[in-house]
Amino acid sequence: MRKTAEPNGAVAGSEELKDEEMEERGQWSNKVEFVLSVAGEIIGLGNVWRFPYLCYKNGGGAFLIPYLIFLFTCGIPVFFLETALGQYTSQGGVTAWRKICPIFEGIGYASQVIEFYLNIYYIIILCWALFYLFSSFAAVLPWASCSNPWNSDLCVDFLNRSSLDNRTMPANATSPVIEFWEKRVLGLTDGIHKLGTVRWELALCLLLAWIICYFCIWKGVKSTGKVVYFTATFPYVMLVVLLVRGVTLPGAAEGILFYLKPDITRLADPQVWMDAGTQIFFSYAICQGCLTALGSYNKYANNCYRDCIMLCFLNSATSFVAGFAIFSVLGFMAREQGVPIAEVAESGPGLAFIAYPTAVTMMPVSQLWSCLFFLMLIFLGLDSQFVCVESMVTAIIDMFPEVFRKKGRRELLILAIAVICYLLGLLLVTEGGMYIFQLFDYYAASGTCLLFLAIFEAICVGWVYGADRFYDNIEDMIGFRPWPLIKICWLVFTPGMCLAIFLFSLIKYTPLKYNNVYVYPPWGYVVGWLMALSSMVCVPLYAIFILLKTKGPLKQRLKQLISPAEDLLQPKKQHAAGVPKSWDVSRTEHKGPSPPIKEMLGTTERETHLLFPSLLHIRDRNIWDTLSFWLAGGMDWASISFGTLGMDLPVSTREESKMILSEVSSSADTGEKGKSKKEAY
Repeated sequence: MRKTAEPNGAVAGSEELKDEEMEERGQWSNKVEFVLSVAGEIIGLGNVWRFPYLCYKNGGGAFLIPYLIFLFTCGIPVFFLETALGQYTSQGGVTAWRKICPIFEGIGYASQVIEFYLNIYYIIILCWALFYLFSSFAAVLPWASCSNPWNSDLCVDFLNRSSLDNRTMPANATSPVIEFWEKRVLGLTDGIHKLGTVRWELALCLLLAWIICYFCIWKGVKSTGKVVYFTATFPYVMLVVLLVRGVTLPGAAEGILFYLKPDITRLADPQVWMDAGTQIFFSYAICQGCLTALGSYNKYANNCYRDCIMLCFLNSATSFVAGFAIFSVLGFMAREQGVPIAEVAESGPGLAFIAYPTAVTMMPVSQLWSCLFFLMLIFLGLDSQFVCVESMVTAIIDMFPEVFRKKGRRELLILAIAVICYLLGLLLVTEGGMYIFQLFDYYAASGTCLLFLAIFEAICVGWVYGADRFYDNIEDMIGFRPWPLIKICWLVFTPGMCLAIFLFSLIKYTPLKYNNVYVYPPWGYVVGWLMALSSMVCVPLYAIFILLKTKGPLKQRLKQLISPAEDLLQPKKQHAAGVPKSWDVSRTEHKGPSPPIKEMLGTTERETHLLFPSLLHIRDRNIWDTLSFWLAGGMDWASISFGTLGMDLPVSTREESKMILSEVSSSADTGEKGKSKKEAY
């Protein structure tokens, strides 16, 4: 708006021009865009190559017991917490924490550090998948035989070994699939001390992946919301196709039985519970800032509670169904090779780039199934990748809106992030890059880091900001209060279980070994732990920094740093049971009780404290509005249900309470003659 009071009109006009240049933050066009974006982020490669392996390794169907326990006590509560926080504050992963509790802003910085590491190394998987996809367009799959230039004398085609004499087979023989992966794709060296040269084919695949990622998000939610219609749904089509093909293969039943056969004795192993907890945090993208960023583009009244519950169950169901698609194929492969299924079962890159490629070579029209599988991997990872980048961009723009919310600035910021991450990612496509990739995966974005942040998130919202206050904010957004168990989890179960797993992961820590064989040099482990600590130290270091920076006595500084921002919308009234929204005093222009009612309330305040202790304990901030509403006639006194308000009063006390309120109501009516109770209010 132009400042007409200033004598210098040019200055006022300049300020108006600057305001006009600021672009709108943007919102999702509809709920479907939000749901698909979150689904694309959380449903990724881990659902296909990590959950099925953990399930079979940790007791089959018995693994679902600890998995579901962690889902309901940690997964859903933290998932909902982060999404609701973003929707309530309309801020990204850093400034959202600054808004509700400035001293815990370090949580946001820690999540962005993890996000930065993910942006560097996660896209390398897409680079490998693109390489395999392009290699699939050949008359004969290049990993199907030992007649290629990169194959060594130790290569043995186990699929056609019937013609071989076991006595002539080398003791340390390798398969053509392993040699294609290690020699053709990676060009693997002896260790991390010998990085070698950049694999130019992988570098080009990495460049292609970043170009696709850039144009998926360069216009913000306007472009992201449209892209996810395809990228989030296409993997399901591929998964269904591969599932149907897998279950029709011979040996599929044995593989599925191996996947689900329960072994209750495995539940006594603490490692099983740790695997269940870390899998929840990995697959739900918790503590990475993504959910907060995506939720921040929602409309204020969006029912994020229902969305979160639905998305969490969709994610877990996808992981479970993916296990059928994977183990049916592994059962077929084990039967064809005449070996136990345990010998062919893999997780991570071993499943995607060794076990499954081996299986497709045994199928008719193997090139088709290879293309479909790697297309599924690419689209599973693509939306997870570009949503990670989008959440980092959102966090930076919300931290510096006056700089980046200008025309063309967002595109330049995304381009800068893409170029920096691409250049750093070139280290991971060198001949020794796989060793660096494993360091990133094992330390930089480990479950230990995510658990550490989850503890502080639960403490911040549950104990410092206040679980009841946050429930009030959620009720103001969605119109009702979520299931009380979620609040209990924020207060007790989530921080307690995350702390237990965090400590157990430190106690049971085992140094990383590549392929369980290669031991890293000491400086390699130091680099790994530095990456892990670089995110975790943000929380305490920022708390100390902001405490020292803030002026005033220590008590005053603490009070200031644990108080939410004044511009945050706080609900003025909670809906009592049976109160229609049209009577919500917080939606009217009236600022408080009318003078006659306020006078009557003043005379009965002592009696109210005696008769309604539970009411004042729960609704102390809104007691004036609540009683004023009752006195105004918005509720039939005879139909008051004290039980629905959280009170447990004797019948005699309830009757006395009704008599007192009736007397006060009569007094209020006398003071407003000629007017109805509603008009008096």
